Amino acid sequence: MHMDRVNARRPGWLQALSVYREPRMLAMLFLGFSSGLPFYPVFQTLTAWLRQAHISLPVIGMLAWATIPYSLKFLWAPVVDRARLPLLHRLFGRRRSWMLLAQAGIAFGLVHLAASDPAEGMRRIVIWDVFITFFAATQDTAMDAWRIESAPVEMQGAMAAAYQIGFRIALIAGGAGALGAAQAFGWHISYLAVASLTIVGIVTTLLVKEPEPAASRQAVEREARVVDWLERRAHWPRSLQNAGAWVIGAVVCPFVDFFSRYGARLALSTLVLVSTYRLTEFAMGSQINPFYIDHGYSLDQIAWIVKVIGISVSVVGVFLAGLLVAKLGLLRSLVIGSLLTMLSNTGFALLATTHTPTLLGLGLANALDNLALAVQGTANIAFLSSLTSPKYTATQYALFSSLFALTGKILEGFSGFVARATGWPAFFVYTASLSIPGLLLLLWLRRSGMTRQGVPALSPAGIGPADAGA
Repeated sequence: MHMDRVNARRPGWLQALSVYREPRMLAMLFLGFSSGLPFYPVFQTLTAWLRQAHISLPVIGMLAWATIPYSLKFLWAPVVDRARLPLLHRLFGRRRSWMLLAQAGIAFGLVHLAASDPAEGMRRIVIWDVFITFFAATQDTAMDAWRIESAPVEMQGAMAAAYQIGFRIALIAGGAGALGAAQAFGWHISYLAVASLTIVGIVTTLLVKEPEPAASRQAVEREARVVDWLERRAHWPRSLQNAGAWVIGAVVCPFVDFFSRYGARLALSTLVLVSTYRLTEFAMGSQINPFYIDHGYSLDQIAWIVKVIGISVSVVGVFLAGLLVAKLGLLRSLVIGSLLTMLSNTGFALLATTHTPTLLGLGLANALDNLALAVQGTANIAFLSSLTSPKYTATQYALFSSLFALTGKILEGFSGFVARATGWPAFFVYTASLSIPGLLLLLWLRRSGMTRQGVPALSPAGIGPADAGA
């Protein structure tokens, strides 16, 4: 972190707004769409399909574990970060080649998921769900590295906002679009239509430029730890030396780098925050569509009120969140996102107490929910981006983004049991309460003075120490 930024003045609102004129923001918008496209088809949209097929709530909840590759992508992120794909790397570069491979895998998996039928058993659906999620997680790993390497740190809040806008437009396509198509033409045609939209990401990846990494690959490969390791094993065969050096440089060094930059206490506290910050979103995720269906809403109502109107509000929320990050800093944005999320889940608890489903109540609850998730999600992406080192962009970001999802995914797998045992009103009170640990940890980190040790996440635009914090 550069100390000369510590006392920098926060930009005015107009200055913060001007960042959206950057051409790379448009590219990030379409790439965000590509990232968001498979999210609902393997997640919320799929839960509506399963509930209509009379699959039980516990089984639907446990299906969240099929999407666990999103939370384990740090295991193969070093490969995505370092390995060169034959032919594709020479034609498109490191980041774009992996993005193209992943996008092709997503399209292939969606076509096969479209040919599945939950009435014939869950095995085929689970297999293709895992397949799609693996390639979606791989795409996210390469795309996150592209985003971080394509813009300076002070633009990461706006890049995260552009990504989130594209992501949420994709949620409309994979949510409202897929539900509407399912109502009119059936689930199989619906999923084929979603598969066809993968062309957006493929074309965008072909058109964007391969970024120049902030740290040269030679510098990474010649790190002291790698050199020392090789010197101690000079008697080994050359092939084993090369393999070991790759593991040290690609796997060990990124983790050691993070702890050495922040110290064990601060690094561990930050990782705990990352793993607890969005528990509410995950715990409610797989149960929200079953709740709508159980509460008497039709697929058309869910599509238009929840997916179109609600997610459209979130697009505005993401845009405002980017401004909040630039103007107020990440600490305030993270806290605001947490408070809004707790409030939105309280709104769902109130909606669950109504005996007659109302479109007004559905619209208001979802507008608030999507606004909350937009602020929380954008601030979280900028926060995670600010923690990465330029030398290990893909590996470290994959670790952080995996951690924030892993705890939530494990908890989400049991959400169906909780919903069945407590009923819907109490279930949403429970999910709202899950935001409290992350919120308290945020405030504790600030008040303990640990944020003054150089954590970049608590100052404007995610840069510099926290002297400019809340």
